[in-house]
Amino acid sequence: MGNTNIDLRPSGLRSGFRISSSASNRTYTGRLMATYNSGLQENGLAYMFSASRRWAKEGYINGTLYDAYSFYGALEYQFNEKNSFALTTILASNRRGRSSAITQEVFNLVGNRYNPYWGVQDGNIRNSRERKIAEPMVLLNYFYDSKNLNLNTGISFQTGTHARSRLGYFNAPNPDPTYYRYLPSFYINSPIGANFVSANIAKEGFLNSPQLDWNNMYRANNSPSQNGKAAYLLYDDTVDDTQLTARLNGNLKISDKLKLDFGVTNKNLSSENYAEINDLLGAEFHEDIDTFSDTRNDLTGDLNKTEGDIFNYNYKLIANETEAFAQLNLDFIKWKAFVSGRYAAVTYLRNGLFENGRFPDNSLGESGKLSFSNFGTKGGLTYKITGRHWIVSNAGYIKKAPVLQNVFINPRESNLTVPNLQSETISTVDLNYYIRMPKLTGRVSGFYTRFQNTTDINFFFVDAGVGSDFVQEVLTDLDKLHMGTEIGLEYQLSATVKLSGVAAIGKYLYASDPFVTINFDTADADEELIDVSGAKDLGTSAIKGYKLAQGPQKAFAFGIEYRDPKYWWVGMTANYLGNNYANISTITRTKSFFLDPETGQNFPDATAENVAALLEQKPLDNFYLLNLVGGKSWLKKGKYIGVFASVNNLFDTLFRTGGYEQSRNGNFGQLNQDNLSGTPSFAPKYWYGYGRTYFLNVAISF
Repeated sequence: MGNTNIDLRPSGLRSGFRISSSASNRTYTGRLMATYNSGLQENGLAYMFSASRRWAKEGYINGTLYDAYSFYGALEYQFNEKNSFALTTILASNRRGRSSAITQEVFNLVGNRYNPYWGVQDGNIRNSRERKIAEPMVLLNYFYDSKNLNLNTGISFQTGTHARSRLGYFNAPNPDPTYYRYLPSFYINSPIGANFVSANIAKEGFLNSPQLDWNNMYRANNSPSQNGKAAYLLYDDTVDDTQLTARLNGNLKISDKLKLDFGVTNKNLSSENYAEINDLLGAEFHEDIDTFSDTRNDLTGDLNKTEGDIFNYNYKLIANETEAFAQLNLDFIKWKAFVSGRYAAVTYLRNGLFENGRFPDNSLGESGKLSFSNFGTKGGLTYKITGRHWIVSNAGYIKKAPVLQNVFINPRESNLTVPNLQSETISTVDLNYYIRMPKLTGRVSGFYTRFQNTTDINFFFVDAGVGSDFVQEVLTDLDKLHMGTEIGLEYQLSATVKLSGVAAIGKYLYASDPFVTINFDTADADEELIDVSGAKDLGTSAIKGYKLAQGPQKAFAFGIEYRDPKYWWVGMTANYLGNNYANISTITRTKSFFLDPETGQNFPDATAENVAALLEQKPLDNFYLLNLVGGKSWLKKGKYIGVFASVNNLFDTLFRTGGYEQSRNGNFGQLNQDNLSGTPSFAPKYWYGYGRTYFLNVAISF
């Protein structure tokens, strides 16, 4: 409830120059940063500039380039003690190569730093999955500060582009070197029997050429049989956002014991989403046709597209949100309390810019407007047992609109929305005990939060019990539960040595069995349709009680820090992390999973016990990490010099950070067959954490 405010005014920040340089082997290898703040001058002006540059030919994961720069500038003018203006500009551009989750089979072959998204072209690393972000922002704020009233009014304008590149292939082999048909498991798990000779050939072929073959794609495009048409191309999934925000925040002191916080915000977002051809890889043009249904993506536009053209999909999303809140604060000698209320009105709209051949009647032009109006309330109480012991309790009931990404079923192709869309409900309560002794400080907390009526949409190809197709899976009436306890303590063992300990044990669960509907196009008359209506209700998914993929649900840490009077320090933290889970497939927990797609009847051996064993959610491995940090500072002739260094995962522990189950095998017979060998072709995919990494920073301030 309310807002988080970051004060960017130069008058409130340290004046002078600061120059720093960093070296690392994580996401980037080098960084340079320079900052100057004039401080508040006699004429009431203050200004500040900061610029930074980060780069890496490769990060810790193979093939992950990093190229980023940023600029921050602020100009503040104080008319008098009560009134001031501030103009702020922020420009950040980031280009980085992405990496992929991999199966256990791929990990066993090539290790945890493997990344299938890149290959060598003309002697240089080229990543097919780059992310580019450039979204500059300008803010203008007016501040009024007095004894009893503080106001912050502002307007911000942000515009820019977020592009994610990827390869497209059309009536051509999948270029992904980890495509399931190129791996040994494809031959081992063959329904006609394991072929170990072919599996070994596939293994050797993968190990000899584990990366993207850019040259092969160029050769395919230059084949005479293509007649200039692209079999492969590189394109960008692009989002061009423009957002205008106006905001007023205030604090009113009614009396020494009573204060009022209030605020109003309006956000208007226009988001254009499209695919743009980045590189035809030697071809002359791309024929903008969906190869699976043989239908056009843009009925009213040119069939053949070239580099720089928009193809495949093109639409706008428009969102407007108005929010108002007020919070009343009471402050007495032994206790404090607050109560707050929030009202929000949200509208969503899609405007299709392509007439899609699979949805010719519901793709071009504006959708109906979706509107949501919601209230929320929060309250809190602090009771001071003594000056060193106090208890804080908070509770809230909040209703909020679903996020824009979960409103339209397949916005790239049509205006269809999730039927009977509901606002989400959040119920939360927490209880905290604080202690502050001369040597011991700490907090013990317990929390409970339930998310109700949430919606989720997923996209994948599935061989389900009701049929096979590319589907949009829509989950509704999905509840989630977060609950747990946390404790954090610090003990000053001596003037130079401090001990710290942290423990967190949580339960993050699915708290309902959501309804599942799959949606698909019906344009291809030759294919066997799952349902002629283009949608199939699969009933509920039995996922209540399954763990959420929220990171470790159990964590412990112990730290020790030494600070020398001669201005150097060193610290060590030992961490234990456990009860981490991969994200589950929901379609495999529906009744359709039991069905044999050939007969329409349940598989004879799809008993409750066999299905439960096959779909058992197993935790990722628990692991320990040891991290070291240290630093030293000097003051020389008015210049402050600081050095900071850290080493994470000192013992180079191998661990998974998360993952997800693949939904391809959406029926019992197929998933069971795939798992018989112990090396399934459609096994869960995992992300792996960094091994031993370092970070070094040197800074000079004057």
